[in-house]
Amino acid sequence: MAVVPQKMRRERSMFSSSDDTAMMKQIQATHAPDGREFSVKPLLHIVEDIFLRATPALGMTSIVQQQGAHQAQLDELEEKALQNGFHETIEMLSYNINKISCEMSCKCSGGGDAHATTLAIFNLVSNYSWDEKVVLALAGFAVNYGEFWLVAQLYLSNPLAKAVALLKQLPDIIERADNLKPKFEALTSLIKAMMDVAKCIVEFKELPSQYITPDTPEMLTATAHIPTAVYWTIRSIVACASQIMGLIGMGHEYIASTTEAWELSSLAHKVNNIHSHLMKQLTLCFHHIDEKRHIEAFQTLVSLFEAFHIDNMKILKALIYAKDDQLPLFDGSTKKRASLDVLRRRSVLLLISDLEISHEELSVLQQMYSEAREQPGRPESQYEVVWLPVVDRSSPWSETKQKLFEDFQRIMPWYSVYHPSLLDVAVIRYIKEVWHFNKRPLLVVLDPQGRVVNPNAIHMMWIWGSLAFPFTSLKEEALWKEETWKIELLADSIDPMILSWIDQGKYICLYGGEDIEWIRKFTVTAKDVASRAGITLEMLYVGKSNPREKVRKNNSIITTEKLSHVLPDLTLIWFFWVRLESMWHSKVQHKRTVENDIIMQEIVTMLSFDGSDQGWAVISRGPGDMAKAKGETILKSFVDFETWRDGAQEKGFLPALIDYLRELHTPLHCNRLILPGATGSIPEKVVCAECGRPMEKFIMYRCCTD
Repeated sequence: MAVVPQKMRRERSMFSSSDDTAMMKQIQATHAPDGREFSVKPLLHIVEDIFLRATPALGMTSIVQQQGAHQAQLDELEEKALQNGFHETIEMLSYNINKISCEMSCKCSGGGDAHATTLAIFNLVSNYSWDEKVVLALAGFAVNYGEFWLVAQLYLSNPLAKAVALLKQLPDIIERADNLKPKFEALTSLIKAMMDVAKCIVEFKELPSQYITPDTPEMLTATAHIPTAVYWTIRSIVACASQIMGLIGMGHEYIASTTEAWELSSLAHKVNNIHSHLMKQLTLCFHHIDEKRHIEAFQTLVSLFEAFHIDNMKILKALIYAKDDQLPLFDGSTKKRASLDVLRRRSVLLLISDLEISHEELSVLQQMYSEAREQPGRPESQYEVVWLPVVDRSSPWSETKQKLFEDFQRIMPWYSVYHPSLLDVAVIRYIKEVWHFNKRPLLVVLDPQGRVVNPNAIHMMWIWGSLAFPFTSLKEEALWKEETWKIELLADSIDPMILSWIDQGKYICLYGGEDIEWIRKFTVTAKDVASRAGITLEMLYVGKSNPREKVRKNNSIITTEKLSHVLPDLTLIWFFWVRLESMWHSKVQHKRTVENDIIMQEIVTMLSFDGSDQGWAVISRGPGDMAKAKGETILKSFVDFETWRDGAQEKGFLPALIDYLRELHTPLHCNRLILPGATGSIPEKVVCAECGRPMEKFIMYRCCTD
């Protein structure tokens, strides 16, 4: 059984039971900085370089391999160390570094008290700041440590190194390297822990003062703990120096002891705990700085959008990517990266969405964009689209998200940000707070000078396509002035058949709902009435908003049973209803209501039809009036055709139908207007299109998986 030397028992006792408070009072008493400061980073890089190159290669045969593995890191460290006036710094500090080195050599060779030696080193560095103290102490130890391993590595190939190694009895140590493995491993672990703490302390010193001040709570907490961290780092340096000095000249006797390895491991555990605590505080400081930077960047964005610019480049750089170190755009047409210069002095439509943009939205946008590009000379084609994907930064970026992003990017024919991470947090905040992005895609329009001329032109795009260029509010107002409520506005170019029917003077019936039994009754009855009235009636089923499996099945049944025409693609049904919603939002943006706008009244009626649980129908011919009613009412009017048949012959089919529907109308009704909640533009008051009374407001949560 090995006897633990009295000195070791004393050291272990002090390590485990020393009064930290009294000890730190001693350390604080040595602290008298004179105000002169130097940049410690280059010196710390040199120290790290020494430790990495001198890392004990157990068995000595792996030195070359180990150096090769570290070579890239070492070269980088060397480059960092030799810049920023390093030579001038070394000239100023070399005397003190050598004094510290000599202090360690002397006091650690004789087995002195570790705390007393640590205190002596603190006295040597009393005029320096805490970060400078710890780096100077590490530099002093690095001199001794580096010299020891330099001789150890060269003694087989260099006669001078061999002679020095013999005097230090290094050959004995190297030959018994396997026995020393626990000691060297403990030494390496402690040196790494010391370096980690030193780097952390230096990082605190280099935090930008414009974003975090010494009286910030996060900094106050860290500052209170740094002296203790410096003490235990220098105390650990003394322990490491003692191990190295103890190896020299001790030969066989020293190799047998394992006590020192235990002490080094215990110190490494303590220093690692200190590092963990400091890193938590440093992380809090980084969060504080990030918040301040984000606020500053956000305010800069706000100011930029309020200022006048000769072109759009300042705005685009602030929004997308400000540096010149990479090409921030991906060109969907060439599938190559591009610079922001391709957007200079162009009208730019920023398509803002998350990674859950729907297939329908993307499909219709692509079609409109492609149609505009087919005639590049037209004014309506003089714009560019850039996709800005807004992703949740609180959850980590994953391979699944990357694939989803790349899939969208690949099918988009316009420009997109090369990667979502290029968008600054402040930009995402601006998009959400100022442009009110909330799940639903936005189309923010910037003119050639970078001014926002429309905070969301998606509604204009859905209603008029590229004809809405340059997508300004004035253009939107002008387009509405040209419109009247007619089948062309309602159905647009949903199906080319509609325009053909209009040209041929046919009666057109659009109908919807999900009840297939009502659909059968209505279509059969309507055909019979048209035959008896001697009119040509074309019917088109437009389903329901957010069409799902029921509408798909209805389409199939209607086609099989030849009940009417259908829109073959569910995307077209979706687009029919999203255009109506867009008309509503567009009117709301221009302060139009049911009370003061006839078109708004008709839009709300159509959306109320969709919100009901029954079918509905709209019948029109040319630019004239439309007859419209819910399912049971319109079906009853057709069943009662003989009642108003004479009127149809006198006044015309449509006027007679409208009159009869008025007769059937009762004041009792229950209309529902269902609008998507994630649009950011729902008014407080909405009135009923049928009676003009304010509608009650409810919140509905829906999950449809049919």
